[in-house]
Amino acid sequence: MKKVRKAVFPVAGMGTRFLPATKASPKEMLPIVDKPLIQFAVEEAVAAGITDMVFVTGRSKRSIEDHFDKAYELESELQARGKDELLDFVRNMIPKNINCIYIRQAEALGLGHAVLCAKPVIGDEPFAVILADDLLDGKPAVMKQMTDTYDYYRCSVLGVQDVPRADTRSYGIVDARPVAERVEQINAIVEKPKPEDAPSTLAVVGRYILTPRIFHHLENVKPGAGGEIQLTDGIASLLSEEQVLAYRYDGTRYDCGSKLGYLQATVVFGQRHPEIGPEFEAYLKTLGG
Repeated sequence: MKKVRKAVFPVAGMGTRFLPATKASPKEMLPIVDKPLIQFAVEEAVAAGITDMVFVTGRSKRSIEDHFDKAYELESELQARGKDELLDFVRNMIPKNINCIYIRQAEALGLGHAVLCAKPVIGDEPFAVILADDLLDGKPAVMKQMTDTYDYYRCSVLGVQDVPRADTRSYGIVDARPVAERVEQINAIVEKPKPEDAPSTLAVVGRYILTPRIFHHLENVKPGAGGEIQLTDGIASLLSEEQVLAYRYDGTRYDCGSKLGYLQATVVFGQRHPEIGPEFEAYLKTLGG
């Protein structure tokens, strides 16, 4: 039985909520202290045993490629200055066995379309989808929790959490029934329902493991507003022929697609940072309140 060894990172979005910071730089390169969001996402995938990182990119996303590429000039400069610790860090940001693959999404036609762009690389294997602006802080890593769940049940798995009913209009919401601790079988999934129409408050939060059959359904779903193909619609169609599970992950989510969530993550990770954590925490205490 095939293991999950490939992950798709849809990074072609415009990041309009962080303008002007994202005018010329991808939102996925926004740093939490000194590490960009996309690196947190890749490290989570590495912790799950995933080796092929498939980035679905768009215009102005070159810095993501550069970030994971070898930086000859920077390495030479660090070596010349005797900054061996930084040099070692730059050279070993990701393990040597990791493959980075880049696919261009010519038009922003929805998350489902971005996933569909990865079909030639994924082939007939199960794969993960990770949205970098959902920073999930868990031990073990949330994607590792999900690949373990996939290995047991051998079907698609969606990472979920309960949200306030007033917020259901911002998420894909599932109707599900419990089958084991943290695991529920999905009966239906609805994209961004009004609170009064939502079948539950269990929301999908940017982590997916999908079987390759999803590509058939994404190719055949009817595009929505603006010609966009929604991943939620593809999953809803997949439910007609395969079991799909919801997994209540063990960890904390920071919605770094929002300014508030981004600042919350910065404060939490700043406090635990090995270099400046204690000083930063002491500074926060001086603010009072």
